[in-house]
Amino acid sequence: MDVSFILVILLFGGAATYFVGDKWASKAALIFSTAAFAAAIYVTYRFTGGGNVNYAHAWIRVPRITLAFVGDGLSLSMVLLTTALTPIIIFTSFGNLFPKTRGFYALIMFMAFAMTGTFLSADGLVYYIFWELSLIPIYFIALVWGSGNAEDRKKAVVKFFIYTFAGSLFMLVSFLYLYHKTGSFYFRHLYNAMLTPNEQLLVFLGFFLAYAIKIPIIPFHTWQANVYQKAPAAGTMLLSGIMLKMALFSIIRWQLPIAPGPVFEYQFIIIGVCVAGVIYGSILALKQNSLKKLLAYSSLAHVGLIAAGAYTLTIDGFRGAFLQMMAHGFVVVGLFFAAEIISRRFNTDAISEMGGIRIQSPKFTSMFMILVLASVALPATFNFVGEFELLYSLAQTNIWIAVIGGTTIILGAFYMLRMFQQVMLGEKNAKFFADVTFSEGFAMVLIIGVLLFFGLYPKPIVDFVTPELKSTLEYINRFNLAR
Repeated sequence: MDVSFILVILLFGGAATYFVGDKWASKAALIFSTAAFAAAIYVTYRFTGGGNVNYAHAWIRVPRITLAFVGDGLSLSMVLLTTALTPIIIFTSFGNLFPKTRGFYALIMFMAFAMTGTFLSADGLVYYIFWELSLIPIYFIALVWGSGNAEDRKKAVVKFFIYTFAGSLFMLVSFLYLYHKTGSFYFRHLYNAMLTPNEQLLVFLGFFLAYAIKIPIIPFHTWQANVYQKAPAAGTMLLSGIMLKMALFSIIRWQLPIAPGPVFEYQFIIIGVCVAGVIYGSILALKQNSLKKLLAYSSLAHVGLIAAGAYTLTIDGFRGAFLQMMAHGFVVVGLFFAAEIISRRFNTDAISEMGGIRIQSPKFTSMFMILVLASVALPATFNFVGEFELLYSLAQTNIWIAVIGGTTIILGAFYMLRMFQQVMLGEKNAKFFADVTFSEGFAMVLIIGVLLFFGLYPKPIVDFVTPELKSTLEYINRFNLAR
């Protein structure tokens, strides 16, 4: 079994989910997404045992395009994240009644297929195709099944689509130029492209625009909060938990090994822009009355720190970025699910209309508190491990940048704990809050279990991603030595 088998399961599962009809669509999606996770575990097991899990098949002769998928520590870690979160996201949606159910769950499966393909692709054009394919399902998920006024929802998702599609076109131009230079789209061949400093700058900017919009990094973030708020909970989880990781992963897989020169030249500016997002996102989160918008801006702050760590060009920054990508994926899905549970019962997203939940549901309050503490990187949680490495890598670059970046912990603790106080504590709310169901509690305990386990024992992930990160850093440092 190679990595292509995971893609086959997800694609076939999406088709099967649609054709079994509305009644069985959610169950079919859960079964096939779980099967994809099991396949990802098996492929990872084969890879760690020294087996070849790559797949390559000639597709188009001119230009030379190959259906090439590579399974290594970097791609498989992201595939495990994707295939682990997808069934959880599907399972958390069981408490909602959706019209056209089969279309909703089929689109989730197709989106998981596209995101997995993005992580696995070793051919630049195939990677670009999967990158663009992931836009289609989330566009319709947010547009058709989103919340709020239909016209406002349409404006939000169209803005998101135009932003991300336009940014991706610059990345496509970079790939076409690289093909002109090397005669190949294969990522290892592109690593060896002999680019002048000016060529590197242009290629770097082409990638940067695509990634800065998708992450997002300020000032390319203006689409984010509205889409997170308007999308259904499952759509928001897919966007925040997995989709933005496509860009963060791609910085290390594609952008930096191909065109690292501008980072060596303008590192202070690039990291400064990323860290500015940490402060900006935190300040905006402090001002929000919408729970989903607060979590959206909190996510903006956290991913800004991940991007900053990646651009330090250190092994600690790279490793911290991967650890934090995985930790952030689980904690943000857990937080948005908690917000969805509250919304189901109170039928509102406004923090000012909440409060007093602790009195009615101590179990939910306890689980939500653990997620909040994980989000602010409390020691013994998964987020602390990644955030510590990221801040350490920033300190190696510039101690003052590390100090500024570290404010994400202080500000994050302030707005998250204040939010918890306003939402969960206080006098008993006039609205009735039913205690969490078994299925809701099971999903939250599963997420919390992952956050605590890898917070106490991150070694399996560290050992898994480090060798490939070191290899990537060697490619990057060749350019620095040649300067």
